[in-house]
Amino acid sequence: MHWKSRLLAAAIAGVGLAAMAGTASAAGPTCKDGAIKVGAVSTVTGPADFSEVPKATQAAFDAVNAAGGINGCKIDYTIADDKADPAVAAQAARDLIDNKEAVALVGSASLLDCAVNSATYSRKKILSVQGLGVDAACFSSPNVAPVNVGPYTLSTAMAYYATNELKTKKLCAFFIIIGGTQEAYKKAIENWEKISGQKIHLIDLTLPFQGDLTPYVIKARDAGCDAVLTNQVEPQVVQLIKTVDAQKITGINWLFLAPGYTEQVAKALADTKQPIYVGTEWEPFTEKNSAANAQWIADMQKANRPLTAFSQGGYLAAELFLKVVASIDGEVTRESVAKALHDMQPLTNPLAGSPYVFGKAKTHSPMQATKVMKLEAGAWKVETPDWVVLPQAK
Repeated sequence: MHWKSRLLAAAIAGVGLAAMAGTASAAGPTCKDGAIKVGAVSTVTGPADFSEVPKATQAAFDAVNAAGGINGCKIDYTIADDKADPAVAAQAARDLIDNKEAVALVGSASLLDCAVNSATYSRKKILSVQGLGVDAACFSSPNVAPVNVGPYTLSTAMAYYATNELKTKKLCAFFIIIGGTQEAYKKAIENWEKISGQKIHLIDLTLPFQGDLTPYVIKARDAGCDAVLTNQVEPQVVQLIKTVDAQKITGINWLFLAPGYTEQVAKALADTKQPIYVGTEWEPFTEKNSAANAQWIADMQKANRPLTAFSQGGYLAAELFLKVVASIDGEVTRESVAKALHDMQPLTNPLAGSPYVFGKAKTHSPMQATKVMKLEAGAWKVETPDWVVLPQAK
């Protein structure tokens, strides 16, 4: 279904939203000079490349612009590279807000944007529909609401899956701590303890980003862990499992977060017999025949963009933002966009297991659901066709 048809189905405020695209109508959003200015602060160069996220946002906006825009308003989108440098990130945000006059930030994905700029966003009264929330500040700011589950909620969800579905009795957690993430990961485990009524068997906050992992897998074995949760990224996931195999350790379920869910990990670990599970942040991107992925796949292929989880996040941020803008009756300004996001009703999208809402809370973690994939003979298989939705902590 094309985006105009999906917006028509939403029919906010009794206005046929599909009619807002292409030609102006008596009601709906309006804009000066025919453009709505939007930006993103993302890490493109440096130690990480998250450019697939805002580029997917750009592709979604380009498709809308090609159809005439929203009620005749086209999206003027600027992607700023923060280079993972705090000073560059701060300058990028100021440029988008003060010089580019962005009405909102959409599809940002950065190692440090939220930590560096959340105070600026609050002061300037601009909101960010984050395409990929990475650092802890993305989930603890009144002006940022990511469209992804994030590593902290996903840690809680995977721990919940381990105890609820794998019947884990001795859950152990090993976390890499970078920057100010320690409290966020500790809080994730505390939330799981409240939900499950269990206590963590072992938590280790010294897992290295690089180095020998042998002492850690032996520690897990000797502690009697029946499941181990870690927040490692792609190369470390492979290293950990190869270390486990080298030590001939068996009887432990290994649980990882979304960065472990890649085709490269599956290929590298094709020969392992270890039970490996990963949590997704959206509909599993490797499921090419999934109805939930159909529109995203069609739009990304048309734009010649890769089919990755990162592009799902950028695409989803754009789709949700477009629906919110389409609900505005009058000029699209920073103030009217902020009001629409604050007052919005929850919006569902087949890519996500939770409805998205920005709202007026002091912190935002709207996405509370994951699907779980299991590695089998070098391929990811859907372990939970239904979403694993976190219950409220007791």
